[in-house]
Amino acid sequence: MSGIDLALHGKSRDLGGFSVRRVLPAMQRRLVGPFIFFDHMGPADIPPGGGFDVRPHPHIGLATVTYLFDGEIVHRDSVGSVQAIRSGDVNWMTAGRGIAHSERLSDEMRRTGMRIHGIQSWVALPIEHEETAPAFEHHPRATLPRLVRDGVTIDVIAGTAYGETSPVKVLAPTIYVHAQLPAGSRLPIDDGHEERAVYVVEGTIRCEGDAHGEATLLVLAPGAAVVIEAESDARVMILGGARLSGHREIWWNFVSSSKERIERAKAEWRDQQFAKVRDDETERIPLPETPHGH
Repeated sequence: MSGIDLALHGKSRDLGGFSVRRVLPAMQRRLVGPFIFFDHMGPADIPPGGGFDVRPHPHIGLATVTYLFDGEIVHRDSVGSVQAIRSGDVNWMTAGRGIAHSERLSDEMRRTGMRIHGIQSWVALPIEHEETAPAFEHHPRATLPRLVRDGVTIDVIAGTAYGETSPVKVLAPTIYVHAQLPAGSRLPIDDGHEERAVYVVEGTIRCEGDAHGEATLLVLAPGAAVVIEAESDARVMILGGARLSGHREIWWNFVSSSKERIERAKAEWRDQQFAKVRDDETERIPLPETPHGH
């Protein structure tokens, strides 16, 4: 019996000069644990004078998670946060009943240019927490658990894994790990969570006898003992957690167990009823006619 239930491949989209590969949600699989959205952005080189600007936009019913391998992004939101995120840090924004935020380059990065590469994901909130108060957490790289096993460097971004617990305040059992594997190294995938997947960011890994390259998400069978081996130097993300109860609707940047709640959020954004983003109040992304997520 295979330890792999499904292999998904990220679909590339151009966002004004750099590519984003969207893996979740997919036709074959909407969620892995609480993860309902998973975007691999870059790598891309932004030249001096260039830009990375995601104008203010809203969210409900989820937490956004930004994790960078290269570059820097300045986050601003409607609860008053202004925070630069750099390689290895975690920005975890709980939207709850409603938040707006923007992501832009700092003035210095706009002047000098930079390479940007990272993962942006959304974690759907448990039904009992969908209307929680919006909040923002920043966790510098040095505050996150890091361990080395058989040459593999493991950073626990959120939740629990490999006997370690991240300081990020998750609202449901979660695993979110960044692992760097030298060529020839092996890593057993933590089996302490109901649903798990492995995403290949860079390099090639071997799993269950087959090779899997960049931008592949391997959704693992529940409870399966799975070991990955790096054919080349590789970087992977391990994601998942407890299966969420109830169905989730997703429309643009809104996630909810209720269609009516999403309709209300659409009207609130259209009617400018969301709070303004601190220091970024003059622009916003209008409500789309056809949603694609930001």
